[in-house]
Amino acid sequence: MSVVGIDLGFQSCYVAVARAGGIETIANEYSDRCTPACISFGPKNRSIGAAAKSQIISNAKNTVQGFKRFHGRAFSDPFVEAEKSSLAYDIVQLSSGLTGIKVTYMEEERNFTTEQVTAMLLSKLKETAESVLKKPVVDCVVSVPCFYTDAERRSVMDATQIAGLNCLRLMNETTAVALAYGIYKQDLPALEEKPRNVVFVDMGHSAYQVSVCAFNRGKLKVLATAFDTTLGGRKFDEVLVNHFCEEFGKKYKLDIKSKIRALLRLSQECEKLKKLMSANASDLPLSIECFMNDVDVSGTMNRGKFLEMCDDLLARVEPPLRSVLEQAKLKKEDIYAVEIVGGATRIPAVKEKISKFFGKELSTTLNADEAVTRGCALQCAILSPAFKVREFSITDVVAYPISLRWNSPAEEGSSDCEVFSKNHAAPFSKVLTFYRKEPFTLEAYYSSPQDLPYPDPAIAQFSVQKVTPQSDGSSSKVKVKVRVNVHGIFSVSSASLVEVHKSEENEEPMETDQNAKEEEMQVDQEEQHVEEQQQQTPAENKLESEEMETSQAGLKDKKMDQPPQAKKAKVKTSTVDLPIENQLLWQIDREMLNLYIENEGKMIMQDKLEKERNDAKNAVEEYVYEMRDKLSGEYEKFVSEDDRNSFTLKLEDTENWLYEDGEDQPKQVYVDKLAELKNLGQPIKTRFQESEERPKLFEELGKQIQQYMKIISSFKNKEDQYDHLDAADVAKIEKSTNEAMEWMNNKLNLQNKQSLTMDPVVKTKEIEAKIKELTSMCNPIISKPKPKVEPPKEEQKNAEQNGPVDGQGDNPGPQAAEQGADTAVPSDSDKKLPEMDID
Repeated sequence: MSVVGIDLGFQSCYVAVARAGGIETIANEYSDRCTPACISFGPKNRSIGAAAKSQIISNAKNTVQGFKRFHGRAFSDPFVEAEKSSLAYDIVQLSSGLTGIKVTYMEEERNFTTEQVTAMLLSKLKETAESVLKKPVVDCVVSVPCFYTDAERRSVMDATQIAGLNCLRLMNETTAVALAYGIYKQDLPALEEKPRNVVFVDMGHSAYQVSVCAFNRGKLKVLATAFDTTLGGRKFDEVLVNHFCEEFGKKYKLDIKSKIRALLRLSQECEKLKKLMSANASDLPLSIECFMNDVDVSGTMNRGKFLEMCDDLLARVEPPLRSVLEQAKLKKEDIYAVEIVGGATRIPAVKEKISKFFGKELSTTLNADEAVTRGCALQCAILSPAFKVREFSITDVVAYPISLRWNSPAEEGSSDCEVFSKNHAAPFSKVLTFYRKEPFTLEAYYSSPQDLPYPDPAIAQFSVQKVTPQSDGSSSKVKVKVRVNVHGIFSVSSASLVEVHKSEENEEPMETDQNAKEEEMQVDQEEQHVEEQQQQTPAENKLESEEMETSQAGLKDKKMDQPPQAKKAKVKTSTVDLPIENQLLWQIDREMLNLYIENEGKMIMQDKLEKERNDAKNAVEEYVYEMRDKLSGEYEKFVSEDDRNSFTLKLEDTENWLYEDGEDQPKQVYVDKLAELKNLGQPIKTRFQESEERPKLFEELGKQIQQYMKIISSFKNKEDQYDHLDAADVAKIEKSTNEAMEWMNNKLNLQNKQSLTMDPVVKTKEIEAKIKELTSMCNPIISKPKPKVEPPKEEQKNAEQNGPVDGQGDNPGPQAAEQGADTAVPSDSDKKLPEMDID
C-alpha cells in the first residue's frame, strides 16, 4: 500500500512518502523536490511541472498556472473576475456556470475544468512518487487551505478521482503542519495535564493562514483558525511589478501591461529580486535585456523602500493573529511557541510583525517549504495498515458555522437551526429527529456569509425520500444523521424512519396530540452539555474510528410541549433506511466525472507516445553527432578514406533531414533511420572495439600457455610438486598447450598482416573460447589432489612400542591415534622419506 502525502500549492507542489526510515520528500526527474504547479499544452502533448515552467513566456497563452483558487468557483465569482486581468491564458464560462480554462491542445481549442487541470498535475506527482517507490500509488492524503468551503473541497476530491488517486483525507494545511510538529515531540504534557498551546503561521504564495493548536501526549486538537485568503508572496511581487511598470513607463516610454510576455518576464525578475532583498538590505539592481521593442531596461530597489511600499500589506499580518487568540480565548502568555512555515514568512518584515505581536522569538524547527507535505504523509501513514505509527489523535475544526433550513408543517414558512458552530470539532456527527408524513428537504448553508471568502453561502440540498405516515395516519419519526467528515465536507449521511407496531392487546394510540406529532424537530435540553462533554473527552482512537455523535433526539427521548399521554399500548419499533437525494453546489455528476477520467487516460497515453517518438528522434540525432565526431577521432584508423567520406555524407544528409522533412515523423521512421545508419557504422565501431580488446585477451591466453608450459617442465624435471600426476595426462596438457600456442602465433601473424580498415582475422569471442577450452582441459588434471603417504612399517612398530603419542593418556581415543599418525607424515616441503635399509 502506498503511503503518500501531497501538498498542492498555488505556485509549487511537494510529494512525500513514508518509508521504514521515516518521511522522505521525493525529488522529481530534475532532482528537485519542488515541482511547479504549471501545465503547458502543445500541438502534440502536455508538459507538466518544471518542463512547463520553462514555457511560461514562449507559450504564454497555453501555459496554465495559478489555477488552484478556481476550484468550485463560478465564472461570475468576484474573485475570478479580479484574477482575469493578471492571467496570460484565457478563462471561459462552462455550460455548468463554472470557470473553465481555454487553451489550444493538439492543434484545436479545448476548454478544461479546474478539476481536470488539477488532475493533470496530480497525475504528474503520482508518476513521480511511483518512480521512487517502484510500485503503483493509489492511496494518498492531499492538503487544502483551511478556509476552503464545501464546494472547493469537493472539487479537489473530484480532481483526485480523475487522476486515479484514492484520497484518504483532505487535510487542512495548518493541521498538517501541526501534525508534522507534534508527532515527534517526546516532551508533550500528559493527557490529564494542561495542554501545550502552539500557534502555526503559514504564509505561502497566495494565502495567509493561522491556527492555534493544543498538544497533549498522543493528541492534537485544533482550537481555532484565522486567515487572509489573498495575502501571500505574490501580493509582495505585485507591488514590485507595479512599481517597475510605472518606472519603466516613464523612463523608457514602455506600456508593459499591454504585452503579457513582457509582464511575465518582469514578474519573474521581481520575484527573484524580492528573495534577494530578504537576505540583503543594500541597493539591488534589476536588469532585463531586450525587454520590449528590443529595449534593455534596468532599475534598482532596496529593502527599506520596498517595505514602505508594502505598508498596507504588512498591516494585514496582525488581524488574523489577534482573531485566532480571541476565538480560542487565549492570551499571548498562554502560547508556548509560534512556529512559522511558508515561503513568504522569509520576508524579514513579516517575521518581525509576527514576533512583535506575540512578544517572543519565532520558532523555525520545521522545513518552511515541506512541512505540509510531510504532515500529509504522516497522516497517510496513520491511516495505512501497512505502517505502525505512534498513537496520535487529530481533532480539526469546522471553519464556518453551518445551519440547516427546512419547511415547517407546524409553523408557516421555514425554520432553521445551526448544527455546527464555528470551530466545532471535526469530524463530527449529529442526529436530528423530525416528525413528518411526507418527504421533506433540508437546505444546508453557511450561516455567517460575511465571514465567507466565497460569494454563495449555500452548501447543498438534501431531500429525504419515501417518508410515509404511520398506519394510524400519524406523523412518522424520522432520524437524520448529519456529519462533517474527515475531508471537512458537510453531508446528510443517513436518514431512517422509525415504524411503530402496536400490539393487539391495546388499540389505544400511543400519542394523542396531533400538534405534538407535527413538531418539526426535537431539541434535547441536554444537547449542549453532552456536546461539551464529548469535546473535552480525550480522543484516544485513531482519526478514522473517531466519530463523535450528539443525538438531538435526546438521551431520555424527551418531547417538548406534549400533553399527558393516554394509556400506553405495548409497542414494537423498527427502523427503515430512507434514500436521500443530494443536490450539491457545483458538483460534477458521475457521468461527466467518468468522461474526464477517460480523457485523462487518453492524454496520459498521448504524452507517453509523444515521449517515445521524441526519444527515437533524439536517438538518431545523438548517433549522428557521435559518429561524426568519432570518424575523425578514435575511429579514423578503422575506416577507409572512401568509406569515411560516404558515411560522413550520409550523416550530414540525415542531420539536414532531421531539421527539415524529418522534423515531425512517426516513431517507426526514426527507428528505421537509426537502423540504416547503424548498418554502416556498426562494423567500424566493432573493428575499434576488437582492436581494443584483442591484445588484452591474447596476453591472457599467452599467460595461460606459459603457466602450463612451466608445469610440464616441472613434471619432466621430476619436481615433487607434480610427481603425482600421470604421465599420460601431462602429455595431454602438453599437446593442448602446443596446439594453443601454434593457434595463437598463427592468428597473431595473420592479424598483423591485416589492415585495420578490414574486419579482423580473429574475433575476441574466438580468443575467449580458446582460453576457456584450454583451461577446461588442463585445470582438472593439474588440480588433482596428491595422495597421502603412509610411513614405513618399522616406524609404525617403533611408534607403538614407545607408547602414547604427544602425551596422550594410556588409551588415546581415535582422534589422538589419528593425530599421532599424522605427526609421522612429512610436511609438504619434505617430500622424500628417510633412507632406510630393508631386508
